[in-house]
Amino acid sequence: MSTFVVFDLEFTTWPEALEQDWSAPGQYREIVQIGALRLRHDFSVVEEYEALVHPVMNPHLSPYFTELTGIDQESVDRDGLPPAEALGDFLSFCQGQSVLSYGNDMVVLGENIAWARARGEHIKSSFLTAGFLNVRPWLNTVAPETATSNVGRLWQVFGLPEPTAGREHSALFDCHSFAVALKHLHATGASLPEAFL
Repeated sequence: MSTFVVFDLEFTTWPEALEQDWSAPGQYREIVQIGALRLRHDFSVVEEYEALVHPVMNPHLSPYFTELTGIDQESVDRDGLPPAEALGDFLSFCQGQSVLSYGNDMVVLGENIAWARARGEHIKSSFLTAGFLNVRPWLNTVAPETATSNVGRLWQVFGLPEPTAGREHSALFDCHSFAVALKHLHATGASLPEAFL
């Protein structure tokens, strides 16, 4: 049965970093958490992927990041995978799939792969057979009320039941919010372009 993947990343951030596009000295968008769902075309979940990642260039999380995501330093120090390992595991999860994000998370993914390679680290499955697509422009066009919403709030915008336990800005929760929004749009007649699936 054909499947596709939705994914979300949480990455290092500081106050005003978004507005300044992470341009302040020493600010890099290092991945700290990866969440992904493999979905059937009826939007039912086949498999989940979730990993904490230990950042290298900024190994100490900012209080702003921890407050935003709920991810604390102790958890990352204890459970965080080395970046190359987490990236390779995630890319293996995506092999042969269409991979959808709500935003340009694939750019952040590419930055992190480049940094790991520059450190001389090997990343398995980095020869991609997956197709990464940012579906936010399409989604915001078919549902203009989503234009100012982040991925973790999509379920609220559509008045849907909370998709799972967790919280906004947790990568896996945000993936579930994304998936129920896609399912809702499909059920109400929005056509997902074939290239997405």
